[in-house]
Amino acid sequence: MNAWVQEFRKKRLDYGISQSKLSVALGISRQYLNQIEGGKAVPPDDTKKVMEEILERFNPEASLTLLFDYVKVRFPTTEVEWIIKEILKLNIDFMVHEDHAPNNYQESYVIGNIFIMASDDVEKGVLLELKGKGCRQYESFLEAQGRSWFDFFQACMSVKAVMKRLDLAINDMTGILSVPELTRKCQDRECITRFRTFKSYRSGELIRNREEDRLGMGNTLYIGSLKSDVYICLYEKDYEQYIKFGIPVDETPIKNRFELRLKDDRAQHTVEDLLYRYDLETTVFSIINYYIRFIDRDDTKRRADWKTNIRWACFIGENRGKLKLTTAPEPYTLDRTMNWIARQVAPTLKMVLGLDAIRETDLLNEMVEHAELTKKQKKILEQEKASIEEVILM
Repeated sequence: MNAWVQEFRKKRLDYGISQSKLSVALGISRQYLNQIEGGKAVPPDDTKKVMEEILERFNPEASLTLLFDYVKVRFPTTEVEWIIKEILKLNIDFMVHEDHAPNNYQESYVIGNIFIMASDDVEKGVLLELKGKGCRQYESFLEAQGRSWFDFFQACMSVKAVMKRLDLAINDMTGILSVPELTRKCQDRECITRFRTFKSYRSGELIRNREEDRLGMGNTLYIGSLKSDVYICLYEKDYEQYIKFGIPVDETPIKNRFELRLKDDRAQHTVEDLLYRYDLETTVFSIINYYIRFIDRDDTKRRADWKTNIRWACFIGENRGKLKLTTAPEPYTLDRTMNWIARQVAPTLKMVLGLDAIRETDLLNEMVEHAELTKKQKKILEQEKASIEEVILM
């Protein structure tokens, strides 16, 4: 028995998958799989690669990760400093303060990708917005505070905060899902759902709708209306990372991303359920199972009796380990600003350097020497210099 067969069989047994179940996923007979594992049949190299990829979908350790990817909360108070200190537990002295804000709010406090907007109108209250990077940054603060997302949401609910939006992301690390296949199933009615609409976009197609103005998300599937309180977005994360950062598709750890996007009442009920159960996986997949199920066509039966698709069954919990909340704390960096400088400012600076060389002058250094930083720029430098212990409050 060669090394590849031994490794493959050991993994299958470690993952607790029977030959019968795996052979169905592979699309081959159990007898043929048994012959391969017994060394009596030798599959081609490209078949071996496909077998490895499909087996890895059953890996209970690394197949899926679950995390918060967007949090928007409104606090019914005008006491913005109190919210920052007592709920977020951050030092307001390190925040950039501006006398304007989006959404008709009067002022804002910002630290990195964490945005807090305030108003004198108690109906508008204080609004906290954490997008993807903001969630990762706040996780680094939560970790340093010895708190969790559960603790944070409990603190929010204790002051009768209102959830405005909550995005939950499930990262598919091994290709359990296939966005093109699920798109086809939507088109062929191999999908039982409470949603009335779906939209799909091919790789590289420009998407224009509210916050989705992105180029290069890979194949993307929206299920449900973007105007409703709940909808689903699936897209090829590996392709997105290739377009944005040039990371080869086969080197990207996340293959696909499944996002459950909840607004207003749905977001509120989800957080309440989460705090009741204290089990994010149960909360999330109960919502998914309520709204959608992908099936395989069987014209000998009624559509309602068609079997759940094997990939989808694995995704929602069959043959995989228990999912827990994943955190990926990241400190805020000025990478985005530096990238903008590299694209927009650096060519002009290079031209000034060229002029200095031609004229034998020192214009660039003189401009930098006489430049005055704004209060915002000085505060950003303070943020960069501060340790996480200085920024958080215990």
